[in-house]
Amino acid sequence: MQTISPGAAAQVPAGAGTVASQIAQFFIPAAASLQERRPRTLKHGDTFAVFDHNGDALSGPGSPEGLYHRDTRHLSHLCLTVQGARPLLLSSTLRDDNATLTCDLTNPDLFDAEGRLALEHDLIHIRRSRFLWRATCFERLAVRNFNDERQHVRLAIAFAADFADLFEVRGTRRARRGTHQAPDIGPAGVTLAYVGLDGQRRETNLRFDPLPSEIAGDHAVFDIDLAPHETKMLFVEVRCAGEASNHPLRRAFFMALRDARRALRASSTRGASIVTSNEIFNEAVRRSVSDLCMLTTDTPEGPYPYAGIPWFSTVFGRDALITALETLWFDPALARGVLGHLAANQATAADPSADAEPGKILHELRQGEMAELGEVPFRRYYGSIDSTPLFVMLAGAYYERTADLETARRLWPHIEAALSWIENDGDRDGDGFVEYARRAGDGLVNQGWKDSHDSVFHADGSFARGPIALAEVQAYVYGAWRAAALLARRLGQASRGAQLKAQAKALRRRFDQAFFDEELGTYVLALDGDKRPCRVRASNAGHALFTGIAYPERAASVIDALMAGPSFSGWGVRTVAATEARYNPMSYHNGSVWPHDNALIAAGCARYGFRREAARIFEGLFSASIYIDLRRLPELFCGFPRQRGQGPTFYPVACAPQAWAAAAPLSLIQSCLGLGFEPETGQITFTRPILPEFLQEVVLRHLSVGRGSVDVALRRIGSEVVANVLSRDGDIRVVTTS
Repeated sequence: MQTISPGAAAQVPAGAGTVASQIAQFFIPAAASLQERRPRTLKHGDTFAVFDHNGDALSGPGSPEGLYHRDTRHLSHLCLTVQGARPLLLSSTLRDDNATLTCDLTNPDLFDAEGRLALEHDLIHIRRSRFLWRATCFERLAVRNFNDERQHVRLAIAFAADFADLFEVRGTRRARRGTHQAPDIGPAGVTLAYVGLDGQRRETNLRFDPLPSEIAGDHAVFDIDLAPHETKMLFVEVRCAGEASNHPLRRAFFMALRDARRALRASSTRGASIVTSNEIFNEAVRRSVSDLCMLTTDTPEGPYPYAGIPWFSTVFGRDALITALETLWFDPALARGVLGHLAANQATAADPSADAEPGKILHELRQGEMAELGEVPFRRYYGSIDSTPLFVMLAGAYYERTADLETARRLWPHIEAALSWIENDGDRDGDGFVEYARRAGDGLVNQGWKDSHDSVFHADGSFARGPIALAEVQAYVYGAWRAAALLARRLGQASRGAQLKAQAKALRRRFDQAFFDEELGTYVLALDGDKRPCRVRASNAGHALFTGIAYPERAASVIDALMAGPSFSGWGVRTVAATEARYNPMSYHNGSVWPHDNALIAAGCARYGFRREAARIFEGLFSASIYIDLRRLPELFCGFPRQRGQGPTFYPVACAPQAWAAAAPLSLIQSCLGLGFEPETGQITFTRPILPEFLQEVVLRHLSVGRGSVDVALRRIGSEVVANVLSRDGDIRVVTTS
């Protein structure tokens, strides 16, 4: 897989129509399956880590494991041994709030030089507790002797830092690299350093407490004497940036742990909370909220969800905008942060090397050596066709959720700049549709959310030639015109609002004429550069329901196509129907199932009153999560048909956690409950609510509107869902309509 877009599949470096067999510049090889490794991930700010179940990071071909900071791997190898042997794994778990990784280990049978059993297995217990805070990985090892005799235990920690750029780890080869510095070794630690071709010095500082009995540039050894049932502690600190703490390592560990937990607690309590009658779903939704909190980074403009781990732990425009739309009912502050940060990074000038044009919204931001040198074009890259209309859509949706006129007024110049881009640079040939074709020679070939090189094609399987107008992008533009019209009216610009509303109406008419295919019974995937329709049944059509561009009389036909056997796998709607020429359930975008895609489709179904179809999608994704480690929905999974008594087939290099996948269950709750807000009147509405079969009751606490909040319980009674207000803070009305 290639590119800068989360998990994007291999992109060819030439223009559309180039044969797919060409090797992509930013290819992510499937040399090692993330599902096979089932890694443990941690993140804070611009730092993230990928460890195995033992808590190690084992270097090797294709291994993504290690500690990363600002797109550079600061620790590529970390391996704990006891008496020269790797400990046996007992268990490995992340706290529900993702605050710490805990690995319980024990010794294997250990033999002396003559081959005699020196220490029987399961007598030494090692508990590793690890977390990230402010560009530092903190770890405590508690070593306990369960033998009835005193034991001498030799622990060794091997380590290395390759300082590889993230794109190198993903598979990009470099002709030249910078210079590794000689290790700086002290009695209590080691500093590993690298001077990149960009002139920057990057350091990894390791500290240990107690002092190692032996220390070198690639390992530290600790000789520990343990009385029967005695426990001793070992602390390790790996710092990627910033100043070292003045506190002893033991104290620094506990102070950082306190601060990290407080920060996560503050983030998780900012929004509403959800408790249901299904404990397994409760686990899944807790994991979703915890993953969103972990992925969210504080920016000067507010909280911003980074896209996913391991490859996309950075600012992505499209991903954050969709994540914010999915969670808007739950936590409006996230949307405000996303809008503010993207507005601050909106393009103001044309830069073909970055696919930037005035008014365009950011696609991706990178901080590594290769981005700084221009070896990859993604230092500040604008090559997505949908981020700009989604930005305007979110601004309107945020206002509808909050009535925050001050934020709307502050964003308005950015919204007008985005609308100008949509009308001008976005519509390259003046036909009223927004198309893409990359300006940068090494930029993305396809610039919608399905940005694999082979994701846009005709019915015979041939690739579409650009510029390409995607169905869902026109839907987003329609949503943008309507959102801007609302904001213009609220800001006292009635004539501008009327103009924008008329533009939305005209686009809706053009879209129906050009994109709806009577024979397919749904919208075509796209129009190519010759305005020929790509007559392919794809999930993109569901996004037309999401924004409301579809005429009501089209809704039933489009939903039938999406929920029919070739499109609906049983776990969710496939990106491409099984009847299409390029269908491959193991592909990235041509037959797989994406949770966020399904959440938007379900929201579209609910918009047109098809809540039972939304509930069916909800049930499919929830059932898939039962089979997934930590109940964590991944970026995607394969589109093979659902089989009785079997779980879904995993995609080998899907990111997990992934922000818009984590947000999908929250969006699905809103869609099924018909949850809406009228902040100007202080009203919360449940329109024709429905609960999927696996939920008998849902309790929403701290559901806010305006300055107040309520706790509401919704319970299925027969074929109806009844709402009951449990508590109320402020003058809020709760209304259920049927």
